[in-house]
Amino acid sequence: MPTTTETTAGASGTFRIGGDLDVVRLGYGTMQLTGDGVWGWPDDRDNAVAVLRRAVELGITFFDTADSYGPVVAEALLKEALHPYADDVVIATKAGLTRQGPGVWTPVGVPAYLRQQCELSLRNLGVERIDLFQLHRIDPAVDLEDQVGELVKLRDEGKIRHIGLSEVTVEQLEMAQAIAPIATVQNLYNLAHRDAQDLLDFCETHDIGFIPWFPLATGELSGDDGVLGDAAREHGATPSQLALAWLLRRSPVMLPIPGTKSLEHLETNTAAAGIELTDEEHAALTALGD
Repeated sequence: MPTTTETTAGASGTFRIGGDLDVVRLGYGTMQLTGDGVWGWPDDRDNAVAVLRRAVELGITFFDTADSYGPVVAEALLKEALHPYADDVVIATKAGLTRQGPGVWTPVGVPAYLRQQCELSLRNLGVERIDLFQLHRIDPAVDLEDQVGELVKLRDEGKIRHIGLSEVTVEQLEMAQAIAPIATVQNLYNLAHRDAQDLLDFCETHDIGFIPWFPLATGELSGDDGVLGDAAREHGATPSQLALAWLLRRSPVMLPIPGTKSLEHLETNTAAAGIELTDEEHAALTALGD
């Protein structure tokens, strides 16, 4: 079925994070709203605010951000654009990566630091409780039990609702689950890169939300003369839209968060929610990356 920019995100269906927090599956990632190298403010702040507001108009309810995007910038833009938040808007943020300059990311999982960043995110987002607070990276210099344990304390204090992890293995997820329920994981996963397939399978089995970052990457698969190009033409869509449609079809726990600073691209990405792949098309696209 052809897709248009009139398609809203709601066509992607919903997922219940942690068993009690409903979100529209096709979300929005805020990293690209910042300056170059995910550092500083965007050149056009008004445009960034307009993109976030348009996302809500298009039915997006799940927004992924982090204290390190900017740093602080992405969280501040969310507050500027959307506060006071609609009842169905869910904001997920992260802590655990520090910034020393453009393109520089250093993990810090010291419990006191994670607590400090949670408190700052509460203030920067303008909320009393963070819906989903994710450990941005596991710090190898700090015991995992101490890192996740601090998030448990913050949850028990009512400062966060659910705990998530980012860039983990199945083994690390199982270790964390022995400490506390883990509602989501966020790993690199897309049509061309599927190293996290075993993690996705584990999440699907245990009803854990899987947030694929860099979801639009198609690499060499996007050539006009291949399966992806043929399917895109059949649907009157772009290869990137097909990549999102494939992710949504791949698993019911999949929560793609394509990010963009372009209003046009936002509408194009959202329209992917209306693409219905046939069994044959899905199988052919899946085979591309095997």
